[in-house]
Amino acid sequence: MQLISGFVDTYLTLNQAEETIFKEAIAEFSPLEQEDVMQLTTSWMLQGIEQGIERGQKSLLLKQIRHRFGELNAVNLSRIDILTVPQLEQLGEVLLDCSDFAELEQWLAAQSETPERKI
Repeated sequence: MQLISGFVDTYLTLNQAEETIFKEAIAEFSPLEQEDVMQLTTSWMLQGIEQGIERGQKSLLLKQIRHRFGELNAVNLSRIDILTVPQLEQLGEVLLDCSDFAELEQWLAAQSETPERKI
């Protein structure tokens, strides 16, 4: 089921009509099958919410950094892109406290060396 969940999550985005058909098809399943489908659907929704939160955090932080320091080079953009959600939250606090771009750049470099980093 996880394999199916991953495939659908990656490759299938339903429009309104397709979602209606999907729900009608689920209604024809046995109660046990419906429960399995709903668990998968809930899992997909939670993953989507988490990804949306992460993207939103990155977008806001990048806007704040650009406003304060100007455009970032590819290295620093890459460093921000691989930050975890807790690291993004820390970055928000660092932005409040750092006095110049060098301090921010130093923090980003240090984060890219930590084992918490995404692979």
